[in-house]
Amino acid sequence: MPTLFRFVVILAILAGIAYGTMFALVMFVEPKKAEMSVRIPAEKLNPKKN
Repeated sequence: MPTLFRFVVILAILAGIAYGTMFALVMFVEPKKAEMSVRIPAEKLNPKKN
């Protein structure tokens, strides 16, 4: 039983580290906002029907 308990504790610690890392990324990293434009050819907007 101690090995199962140790395994569960290790999984809980790893999950806590992963959760803490994701939380830190959300709180401390700001995404860069930039304007973006993509040219779409007229053929794709109005395809010819045969």
